[in-house]
Amino acid sequence: MNFELKKIDDYDGVKGPLLFVIMDGVGLYKGSKDGYPGNAFELAEPKHILQLIENEKISTKLKAHGTAVGMPSDDDMGNSEVGHNAIGAGRVFSQGARLVDEAIETKRLYEGKAWKEIVANAKQNKKPIHFIGLMSDGNVHSNISQLCALLAECDNEDIEEVYIHGLLDGRDVPPLSALNFFGDLEDYLWSLRVQGIKSGKKRDYFVASGGGRMITTMDRYEADWSIVERGYNAHVLGEAPLFPNCLTAIKAMREEHKVDDQYLPPWAVCKSDDPNTPIGRIEDGASVIVFNFRGDRAIEISRAFVEDEFTCFDRKVHPAVTFAGIMEYDGDLHIPPRFLVAPPAIERTISEYLANNDISQFAISETQKFGHVTYFWNGNNSAKFNDKTEEWEEIESDKIAFDEAPAMKAKEVDAELEKALRSGKFKFLRVNFANGDMVGHTGSLPAAIEAVKVVDDVIGKLVTLIDELGGTIVITADHGNCEQMIAIDKKTDTPIMGPGGKYKPMTSHTLNPVPFIIHGPDTDKYELNTELKDPGLGNIAATILNLLGYEKPEDYLPSIIKVK
Repeated sequence: MNFELKKIDDYDGVKGPLLFVIMDGVGLYKGSKDGYPGNAFELAEPKHILQLIENEKISTKLKAHGTAVGMPSDDDMGNSEVGHNAIGAGRVFSQGARLVDEAIETKRLYEGKAWKEIVANAKQNKKPIHFIGLMSDGNVHSNISQLCALLAECDNEDIEEVYIHGLLDGRDVPPLSALNFFGDLEDYLWSLRVQGIKSGKKRDYFVASGGGRMITTMDRYEADWSIVERGYNAHVLGEAPLFPNCLTAIKAMREEHKVDDQYLPPWAVCKSDDPNTPIGRIEDGASVIVFNFRGDRAIEISRAFVEDEFTCFDRKVHPAVTFAGIMEYDGDLHIPPRFLVAPPAIERTISEYLANNDISQFAISETQKFGHVTYFWNGNNSAKFNDKTEEWEEIESDKIAFDEAPAMKAKEVDAELEKALRSGKFKFLRVNFANGDMVGHTGSLPAAIEAVKVVDDVIGKLVTLIDELGGTIVITADHGNCEQMIAIDKKTDTPIMGPGGKYKPMTSHTLNPVPFIIHGPDTDKYELNTELKDPGLGNIAATILNLLGYEKPEDYLPSIIKVK
């Protein structure tokens, strides 16, 4: 494969280091018609970022959601995974939600080897199919419509017994919306059971267990394996408080713990004739499908099922099951080995071009976003392209609620990044500051304001250092979040008031654009590409290459700038 980059005529590129900063979850929101009190970005008054937005010649907005990042429609929020894919790839690929939708619509999923193995195992062993995943329509990790389509196919395949182990969202959807999703699922399962009775067929389709995604099953980057352990024990053993059904469980756990959906402890459903026995333990011979299409929070639970030599926590039992993910969650490590839909094949990312042209690179973030500036940035590949010219550094994240420590590890990340900049070893450096996204997901407006202030302070320090080194800094975000911390009524375009006269918190990503800024000594040599009518994250890679003095590869999306 040819990775030769062509030089730009009469421009050798930036002289000092080129630093690329991703302010994760920091979007730009215009506000609602009657004023908007929930914009943490504006309320933080981030003087350094605002000065750059207002004063830099190259300062614009980028689309970071919907079709611009490979999602099915422009009603779909972006997320960190698809955002970093688009930035690193320089092109837009159909992403998880769209890929799975297409595979279901064309029935390609059901014709695939993995699905046939799942069904054959269930019929041969006369054992259930178990589905594990996030009950949501946020289209970030999963979509309940896809689960229902899989359940319908189980019915078509005459599978008699199916159990769902559903995780509560509350981040990519409203914080207290689980009863809606589980209620719709219960109605659908009831209809399948009734249709089965009418046709003389057994259809034992039930919800078996669940829990809030932030403390049950959906850990990522090995930040806290106890999250996976709790979920594993609930799903496999039914070791959790028992309730007659999922709706009763959710209501009771909310009353007891007084937390949003995402933080509810695990629970399980008991048999109708035995309140002390879980209805849907996962036992030897069963089939298991994780129906989350996004990889980061599905890898660890997959490992817990498929790895024989597993030491991350003590599995009290390890049932021999036929396991599949709806997608392959790690293409390099092949986790899981069996999957229903192939992920997008993203090759020739900007890092691969730079590595093959001996351009030194440095990537850093704290644990919560480390995979984004490495794995997702590299097109869903976990390995470096050139060990000699690339260095990665991970700062371990704290294992506490993010609203309790909104600074997270921004200062520690900055300290190590400054060392790398001063070392003179690297031409291109990239960093992700996780605060705007991770704190934004908590729904705490005061904490999100503090998070933005911390990021702004770090940006100010980095700009000063870049100026000292004669370098160039590019600042953007992968999607919006903290700029909308209060829910908006779409019909009236006004903030929604919740119980007790308090605003209803918003914990999800947004549909807002993100800033894009270039600051450095060569900005007079650039002008915005006015032919680019609707720039998005996919246009950044070509821009970075231009700044380094190279023309973009032919099939990359156009650059945001033109070099004079």
